[in-house]
Amino acid sequence: MRIIETRNYEEMSTLAAEMIGAQVMLKPRCVLGLATGSSPIGTYAKLVEAYRAGRLDFSQVRTVNLDEYCGLAGDNPQSYRYFMNHHLFSQVNIPQENTYLPNGTASDMEEESRRYEDLVEELGGADLQLLGIGHNGHIGFNEPTDCFPAEVHPVALTESTIQANSRLFDRIEDVPTQAITMGIGTIMKARRILLIAGADKKGIVEKALTGKVTPLVPASVLQLHRDVTVITCKEG
Repeated sequence: MRIIETRNYEEMSTLAAEMIGAQVMLKPRCVLGLATGSSPIGTYAKLVEAYRAGRLDFSQVRTVNLDEYCGLAGDNPQSYRYFMNHHLFSQVNIPQENTYLPNGTASDMEEESRRYEDLVEELGGADLQLLGIGHNGHIGFNEPTDCFPAEVHPVALTESTIQANSRLFDRIEDVPTQAITMGIGTIMKARRILLIAGADKKGIVEKALTGKVTPLVPASVLQLHRDVTVITCKEG
């Protein structure tokens, strides 16, 4: 595991984008595992800059996102499909048909979980999986629990996660209480993992990376992966 501390959010975002960009250049038809939330916004902006400068070509890239809220259609501004379209997909030359997220409006979430797990498997898994981390140690929407979920699954969000995400909604009552997410096993199959975390996550990052491996701190499982890079920042 490599741990890199940068001076600020801008520097963290630049370094993360450079690592993702290197993956795209080394393997133009790679599979990128992507994340949402506030942490990767700067990284996506840097990737867009590189594309516009002619340094990156996304025309063969395939992407699989970690998760999606249940009950939100892709055109809902609060959905993760909308987030990805806004911050990355619509601003680079990636074909929309090569971008995949769980279907948050599926009628049967168990069936949708199996479909998405099979899809990730058919694509060969992620060559590089980008992760953020929640204040309670969750990765994707894998909340603290008594086991590490193996595959894509629907999950009830904890109150702390709902509170953390409420800043993006007009009212806390509007925050979805359920999501569909890659399981820990799905994430760990990625060949490389890149975790980025802002200064406010310092405590949980330290606990996850140096403490006991336990499903009560889901990100602690990353200690067992063969190729993990963690980028943190002192400020921002």
